[in-house]
Amino acid sequence: MKRNNKLTFIDLFAGIGGFHISFHDQGAKCVFVNEFNPHSKKTYENYFKKIEPSLFLDDKKSENYWRDITEITLSKYEKTPQPESAWAPHIRNIIPKFDILCAGFPCQPFSQAGYKKGFDDARGTLFFDILRIIKAREPSAIFLENVKNLAMHDNGRTFETIRRHLNEIGYEVPDEQGKNWKIVKASDHGLPTNRPRVFIVAFHKRVKNRDKFKFPEPIVKKTSLRDMFGSEWPDKIGYTLRVGGAGSGINDRRNWDAYLVNGKPHRITPTEGLRMMGFPSDFVFPSDVSNVQALKQLGNSVAVNGIRATAKNIISILKDRPTDK
Repeated sequence: MKRNNKLTFIDLFAGIGGFHISFHDQGAKCVFVNEFNPHSKKTYENYFKKIEPSLFLDDKKSENYWRDITEITLSKYEKTPQPESAWAPHIRNIIPKFDILCAGFPCQPFSQAGYKKGFDDARGTLFFDILRIIKAREPSAIFLENVKNLAMHDNGRTFETIRRHLNEIGYEVPDEQGKNWKIVKASDHGLPTNRPRVFIVAFHKRVKNRDKFKFPEPIVKKTSLRDMFGSEWPDKIGYTLRVGGAGSGINDRRNWDAYLVNGKPHRITPTEGLRMMGFPSDFVFPSDVSNVQALKQLGNSVAVNGIRATAKNIISILKDRPTDK
C-alpha cells in the first residue's frame, strides 16, 4: 500500500486555532476548519491565511468552513434523527478525507461556571454532530477537549454516554483515566495558568499500534507568572482565563483576569493572555477585534503547549501507518 508522508487533520469548533498551531508544528496539514463565531473567524483567518493559505482560496470551501456545523451534518433540519444514509454522503461531499479529527467542542453546557445543563443544552448536543463526522469519515484518530467537569457532569453519566458512543463505532475509550482520556492542566506543560481540561484521544481499531499511545508526562518545574512576565508579577500559577466579558476585578470571588503587579491591580491584556495560553509570538488579534472580544476568544481557546505535546504523541503512533480509506 502507498504511504502518505503528511498526516492531515480537521479543526472543528476551531476558535482561534490552538489545535491548528499544535498539529501544524508537528508537520501535519489542516484540510478543513469549522468555526461559527464571526469574531473568532476573523482572528483565525488573520493568522492562518499565512500558515495554510489553501484553506482560504476557494470561496465555496470557505463558505462551508464558517457554516453552522449542524448544517454540515444535516442535524439542523431534523425533527427526529435520520439514518446514516441520509447525512453521511452530505458530510463526505463537504469534508475531505483526513487522518485526525480535532475538536474543542463547546464547554459551557458542562462548565462549573455555567448552568451545567449538559446534553439538555443545544450546545451540548453538538457532540453528536462530531460523532456523525467521525462515522462518515472514520479518521485514524480523534482528539477532543473540554472542561474538567465533563468527566463528572451528571454524576458521570454524560461522560459515560460519550465513551459508549465512541466505543460503539470503533474508538476505544476505557472507563479508567490515564490511557485514552486524562485531565490535563496547562501548568503541566510550561504555562502559568491552571486551566484543567479533559483530553480524549482515541484511535480507530484498525490502527495496529494504538495501544502504544501515552499522554505526555507533566514537566517537573512549573512556570509562574513571574517567570513569564518579570519580577514585578506574583510568583504563582495564574487563574484560568474565562469567557468573562468586561473582566472580573481583583477582589471578585471568581477572579480570572486580575493580579497585583508592582502593588497595583492589573488586568490581563490580550497580548499577555496569548502568552499565558502558549500562542506563538507572531500571533496577534486583528486591530478591529476589541479587547473584550479578544479575552472572550482566549477564554474559549485551548492552551497550546499541552495540545502540542499530545499531538506529537498522536502523530508518533500514526506516522508510519499505511494510507487509510
